[in-house]
Amino acid sequence: MPEFLPTAPYRGTRDFLPPEMSVRTQVFGTLYEVLERYGFQRYDGPVLESAEIYEAKSGQEIADQQLYTLTDRGGRRLALRPEMTPSVARMIAGNAGSLQFPVRWYSHPNCHRYERPQRGRVREHWQINADIFGSESANCEIEIFELIHDMLRALGATEDMFVVRANDRTLLSSALTDLVGVTDEQLSPVFSLVDRWEKQDREKLAETAAEIGLTTKQFDRLTEVLGAGTALLDELPEAVKENSHLVRVLSSGSADLVRFDPLIVRGLAYYTSTVFEVFDTSPENNRALFGGGRYSDLAGLFTAQQIPGIGFGMGDVTLIDFLQTHGLAPAPRAEVDVVVIPVTEDLEDAARTVATKLRRAGLRTSVPLEPRKLGKELGRADKAGARAVVIVGQEDWEHGNVTVRSLATRDQQQVGVDAAAGAVADLLTP
Repeated sequence: MPEFLPTAPYRGTRDFLPPEMSVRTQVFGTLYEVLERYGFQRYDGPVLESAEIYEAKSGQEIADQQLYTLTDRGGRRLALRPEMTPSVARMIAGNAGSLQFPVRWYSHPNCHRYERPQRGRVREHWQINADIFGSESANCEIEIFELIHDMLRALGATEDMFVVRANDRTLLSSALTDLVGVTDEQLSPVFSLVDRWEKQDREKLAETAAEIGLTTKQFDRLTEVLGAGTALLDELPEAVKENSHLVRVLSSGSADLVRFDPLIVRGLAYYTSTVFEVFDTSPENNRALFGGGRYSDLAGLFTAQQIPGIGFGMGDVTLIDFLQTHGLAPAPRAEVDVVVIPVTEDLEDAARTVATKLRRAGLRTSVPLEPRKLGKELGRADKAGARAVVIVGQEDWEHGNVTVRSLATRDQQQVGVDAAAGAVADLLTP
């Protein structure tokens, strides 16, 4: 017996059959429309990048544990992109002289990370990235938060289904140093501790805090600070708050778009101030869906010109989980709208002629590739999701006519060949 290769995809990657692909196409097509209504322009870049841009800016977890790397024949170390932000920073820096800042860009790349596959995490995913480059205005934060709400609303979500939890790393740094007494050397590991705060029990958190060098009193105070919510802002120095983009958002008419939360840190190393995550509020899927933040000088790897930015990445895995949890995932589209069926083989050319007219009218149309009896073709058309068929019979064709039949009602009418597209379109109109 021959040994066949496995048909399953590589662990952590997925096959998308036509029904699944139809759902994805509808979801992401809707999101593209929202982004472009805001003036975002689509771009793309290579899936292979120099490994050093991720090692320099993406953070230790991605660089040391999740990066797929290879060495090409020229000895260059490359990586499959785990995220898009370093790539777009390179592109912005390389074209800064010809761009009119601020710019709004979006992309939909596939990204690769070596992770343990589980619900919400795979090794290859697709992610919508939306970024604004070249402005320090808090209006960028406001627009990003408005965009997130509009994107989710366009998919059918209501405001009670999700929450945007936001923080500012400068505010958190002040809280840790001024209120908890964290030293500059302890700041980075305490940030990592805060990032894990909701994922570990108190005993484990206390143990890690002790390893960092925090006293029991400091750990208790840290617990108070992280649970204070907006009341924490009253304890922070005015000078710190005056420089915070997020505080300006919370003081604006757009404050209801976000909820201040000291627990939001984000693990990526390039975020410098505003950070945020969007959470599903359903108990069945109580998790972060996606997030982002502001970076003051990500392009600094590539140019001396300081180019600030803010953006987010919306991954496909958690987004589809969210839609399915709330019953918002669209149904797969039918294969075709209409099937043109020749009654006999010698009418196949005639059927193709009719199909061409229907396609040019914008109707998704197929013609049988193999000869079958009319009854079988009607059954196949029904299973394909077609709502109408056009039957090409010998006598009708000789008189310039065809029969248009509704598969829902079985009603049919004889029409001229040039009128067939209009008759089918009428059947498809709700």
